[in-house]
Amino acid sequence: MASGASGPTGNLPTGNLIVFPGPNRAQIGFDRLELQRILDLYGRMVAAGIWRDYAMDFDKDAANFSAFRRAAERPQARIEKRPALRAKQGMWTLFGEAGQILKRGHDLANVLSPLERRLLKIVD
Repeated sequence: MASGASGPTGNLPTGNLIVFPGPNRAQIGFDRLELQRILDLYGRMVAAGIWRDYAMDFDKDAANFSAFRRAAERPQARIEKRPALRAKQGMWTLFGEAGQILKRGHDLANVLSPLERRLLKIVD
């Protein structure tokens, strides 16, 4: 964990780990560029009428972004960031609606590519 003075919000950003004041308050989070990439895709999927809601979950081991067709369903897609797997198969995982792993990798853009393909349309 990081030490030193906390910022204006009391949080200490330390790479992929965000440290909150208090004992055992470390959790994984998305950095600004990662979140911007994910929310850009989410906005385009909403504009296409595919998604309508989202949720984010931050834990000490992983950060999750879930996208829903309707709020009362299970997520249609879930993007997970698990830094502990960075040296193995990659820290990014894309899960489908039934929980199956659709793609894993080290680069967020490559992991999001199956979702990006849904937005492509054939033009005459």
